[in-house]
Formats: sequence, C-alpha cells, structure tokens
Amino acid sequence: FCNGHKCPPLGLESLKVKDYQLRASSYKRRGLGPHRGRLNIQSGVEDGDIYDGAWCALHRDKKQWLEVDAQRLTRFTGVILQGRSSIWSWNVVHTFKVQFSNDTLLWKSSMNGSEEAIFEGNQDTETPVLALFHTPTVARYIRINPQSWYQNGTQGDICLRAEVLGCVLPDPSNVHEWQAEPSESKDKLDFRHHNYKEMRKLMKVVHEECPNITRIYSIGKSYKDLKLYVMEISDNPGKHKLGEPEFRYVAGMHGNEVLGRELLLNLMQYICQEYKRGNQRILRLVRDTRIHLLPSMNPDGYEMAFKKGSELAGWALGRYSYEGIDMNSNFADLNSGMWTAIELETDRSKLINHYFPIPEQYTSEDAFVASETRAVISWMQSIPFVLGANLHGGELVVTYPYDMTRDWAPREHTPTPDESFFRWLATAYASTNQVMSNPDRRPCHNKNFLRYNNIINGADWHNVPGSMNDFSYLHTNCFEVTVELSCDKFPHVSELPIEWENNRESLLVYMEQVHRGIKGVIRDKDTGAGIANAIIKVEDIDHHIRSVADGDYWRLLNPGEYRVTVTAEGYLPNSRSCHVMYDFYPTICDFYLTMMPKEKLKDILRKRGKLPEDVQLRLRQRRLRKLRVTTKAINQRRAAAAKRAKRV
Repeated sequence: FCNGHKCPPLGLESLKVKDYQLRASSYKRRGLGPHRGRLNIQSGVEDGDIYDGAWCALHRDKKQWLEVDAQRLTRFTGVILQGRSSIWSWNVVHTFKVQFSNDTLLWKSSMNGSEEAIFEGNQDTETPVLALFHTPTVARYIRINPQSWYQNGTQGDICLRAEVLGCVLPDPSNVHEWQAEPSESKDKLDFRHHNYKEMRKLMKVVHEECPNITRIYSIGKSYKDLKLYVMEISDNPGKHKLGEPEFRYVAGMHGNEVLGRELLLNLMQYICQEYKRGNQRILRLVRDTRIHLLPSMNPDGYEMAFKKGSELAGWALGRYSYEGIDMNSNFADLNSGMWTAIELETDRSKLINHYFPIPEQYTSEDAFVASETRAVISWMQSIPFVLGANLHGGELVVTYPYDMTRDWAPREHTPTPDESFFRWLATAYASTNQVMSNPDRRPCHNKNFLRYNNIINGADWHNVPGSMNDFSYLHTNCFEVTVELSCDKFPHVSELPIEWENNRESLLVYMEQVHRGIKGVIRDKDTGAGIANAIIKVEDIDHHIRSVADGDYWRLLNPGEYRVTVTAEGYLPNSRSCHVMYDFYPTICDFYLTMMPKEKLKDILRKRGKLPEDVQLRLRQRRLRKLRVTTKAINQRRAAAAKRAKRV
C-alpha cells in the first residue's frame, strides 16, 4: 500500500484507531468528543446523548483541532472529511489546514509551495471529501485544523468526522513486529473487492477447481440486467437428495454493505480447497448438506458503491436497488395479516401459523416490488431451504425475527414461537465471531450490543416491516437471521484477510446448525410413497412446518423431548415422541400415515359434498404463480424498452 497515494486508512472508521488515540482542542460534551470524529459514525436518535454523530469543538475559532496519534512513524498522504451525522443539526467544515508533529510540541503545517495549504472540506453533511497532501509527510501525529465552517448566523458549530490515510513505516528497533499483529490469513484466498465481472470470474474458477461438488446457477436478473448468481456446493450438485437439508447464505442485499459478498466468495474458495485437502469437517459438511451461496442480491447497488470506492461511498450510496427500493423491507408483509386474524378470530382452530400466502395486491404488475426481491421469493419457493442467514454491514450484532413490531411501535421485543431456537442460532454465530465476542470492543455507532451478548430480536432494535427473515419464517419452512458483520460497511481491502479470520469459524458453525433438531420422511403406510405437504406440529410451539416433494422434512429444535404430530390431506393423523440430543446429527423421526377408511371419506363427502382440501396451500401456490407471471411480463417489457433504446 505504500506507493504514492495508495496508503490505506489508519482505521478511524473501522475502529482500528482506538479512542485514546484521538484528542481535540476542546469539545462541546462527551457525546461530541474526539472519539466520535470518525468517518461515517452514526448518531443516536436523540441529540444530546453520549452517541452523537461527530466531534464538535466547544469554541468557534480557527484554533480548534482534532488530533490523531498513529503511534508509529507514518507517511501521511491525505485525509477524508465529512460533516456531522444528526437528524436535528446541520454542521460542516468548509475549509481546513493540516499540521504534523513527532512529539505534539513542535508542529509543522502541510504546505502548498511556500504557503500553508488550505484544503476544501464539505458542502453537505454526508458526502465524504478526499484531500490529498501536496507532499506526503512522515510524522507520528496529525491535526485537522478547521478554518471556515457553516456559520448558521452565529450558531454554527465546528463539527467533523474524519479518516486519515497513511502508510505505517517499519520499526527498525523491532525485528519481531510482524508477529505482533496478524494482518494476514493463513488461507490462500483472493482477498480483494470483486466487481460484477470479477465475481463471476472467481466463481467460474472455483467451479473449475471443484467441478464435482459445485454448480453455478442464476435465480434471475437485477433491474439493470445483471444475473443473480448462486454457487451451489454439494456432493450431488443440481439435485435435492432425500433427507439432505438445504442451506443458504445471502449477501449484498444492500449493495454498499460489501463484506458479506467477499466473505461468501472466500467461503466458496475455502470449502473447495479444504475439500480437496480432505479436511474431515468440510467433507462432512459437503456430504450432508446442500449449500447455496448468493454473494450479491443487489449487484446494481454494489457497482455504484464500488465505483466510488471504500472510503468515499458514504453511508448510503448503493444501499438501494437501481429503482431506489430498500430490499430489506420489500418482501410481502405477512405479519400484519397474521396479527389481525389473531385479534379477530374467536375460533383458534381456524388460525394458520405457517405457509402464509402472499397478499393479492403484492402480486400485481404495479406492486413496487424489486425484480431482485421477486427473484429471491421465487428461489425460496423452488428449493426447500431449512436454514439461512443474510449478511449485512454497518453494525456488529446478529438479529433474529420477528423484525416487525406488532403495533408499529418504533421498537419492541416481538418474539416468534421459536424464540429459544432463534436465540440459539444467533448465539452460535455471535459467540464464535472473533470481533463480536471480544468483551473489550467499543460499540460501533449508537447502541451497545455487548450488553445483549451481541444478539437481539430484530423488532427490539428497530421496526422493519416486510423483512426477508419474517417472510422466510411465515411463508416457508426456512429459519433465517441477519448478521451485521462490521462497523464499517465497506472495509478497506487491507482489512479483508482479518475479516475472514474473524468470521470463518462463525460461517461454518452456523451452517452446521442446519443439522439440529429432528428430520425424517412422511410416508404412506401401504405404498411407502413419500407424502408431500404433510403438516408437522410440535406440541407447545405454535408454528408448523411441512414436508417437501418427496415427503422429507426437517424441524429445527433445541435439545429436549418433543411430542410431534403429523397430519396430511386424506390421512389419519399420527403422533410420536422425538428426543433431540446435543449431537451434530439430527434425530431421525419417520412417520407412516394410514389413509382414511372409505366409510369415513364417504361420510365427509356426504356432509360437505367434497373432500377437505388444503385451501391455504392452493392459495399460496396460486399467488406465487401470479407473482411469477407478472415478473415475467415486467421483464419482457423492460427488455423490449432496452432494445428500442439501443436502436435509437
């Protein structure tokens, strides 16, 4: 990194620079202290708490400064400045000077020829502005010294968020310094940011290296026609194996939260390499699990952020789809319908608690549903996923459903019937993650998740209607959590090996949780054929799941003794006890169902005039078909418009 201006950030944003390395001439209050002067730091909702969104000087004069101690001699090449993050206040620094020192007593200014250099700062509070020095300077300390700022009459405060670019020089007195901090990974992986073309190329390389256990497929296209590629890893790619659970990781739903994408690209390389090496753990994972990795759900947004680069993309550029849709709240809201029904229905037996159909209005061509969201919903339906996680960035915490509060409260603990298992899942990731589980880490932005052991019920953090996790739980058999991977949404390339080391174990441990609980096959007692869409009910947990096409099912459960009942259309119900152990493997619980006797069927037919049909299932299938039809129509229209535009 040490040629010209290619020096990496020191790490104000990534928290590599610790609070004690930051000092200031003065500050208004603790919440606006020098430790808050970090690029992209986010303020809390209330102005005036300890989590404000910048360093703000107490005085309004040209003698104020923010100082960074790099702790070692460093070749400083530039700084990046940003205004204050706040809902209520608008503060930016327009111009500034920079000074350097080796001892904090004697300071030298950054020069432009024979003059003190004056650098351009910000015009708005969000866009990061890069200022490169005319000549890089070697020193230990650097000061940013504002010269002009938004005055707001006389009320304008001097506030800023910053990042410093610099190459740390080798310390001649310390021969063993390379052992002091691990900045590399033992794994030989392709640690860099991959744009769309490079991502596709890397996936192709992994497939060529491990053709017997990988398959690349696309689940649809983004608004700008980029394919949503998935890497499947399994010892029998392309086919669902009876009894083998399906797992998925989804990254890049917000295009500017890029770490998940790189981790999934690392993960596919790692699994391929370790499989070939004969690593027992990986062999078992590939043999017993069908894994699907979608590294980029929002490739359009990613390309926008990628073009700006790691430090200059700001907090939101590339978050949304090309049409401006936030995919994290773009899935069908099934919670509201469920809760309304619970309030209105007096007969509890008529309530449904799983496989909720998509609402009618959501399936129309006019519904504001991103093509990427449509593609993922279709994918969720075509593969019987059991467990998944979606990878985000900008915080360090694992959140589990529900993500939506019941009465639209801004935040409120809103548990699912599977609360205890979701807490187990979230803990499995958080407790094995090297950064999250570090008790000495400082909070990223404005909430201290260490107090919650780094896991939280999504709705208890903030209300998100139409989230992927809630939709997955209520519409399919699949349990899903959100992993917020890092304080910094777009870590510098030099951080990627460390981030892989931080997350490798968590990514593997979480996948292994798909083998917790019970699984089995539901069969017809007379013919032995598998029964699809049988309902699996666990006593005292008000959330059922269903068997899939060949009659196999998986029910994620914590260790314990469970009474399980299976029902299916035209069959008599069957119950048994299933005991879940602490092992890696699930408990096998098969069921054989007896068809209803003809007399009983005739009786039902006499009373009703028809067999009891699974109305819920039919409606769910019909709505999904409609969603697919409207998606096809929208895509055809878009393709035709693109062709016309090309001709013009």
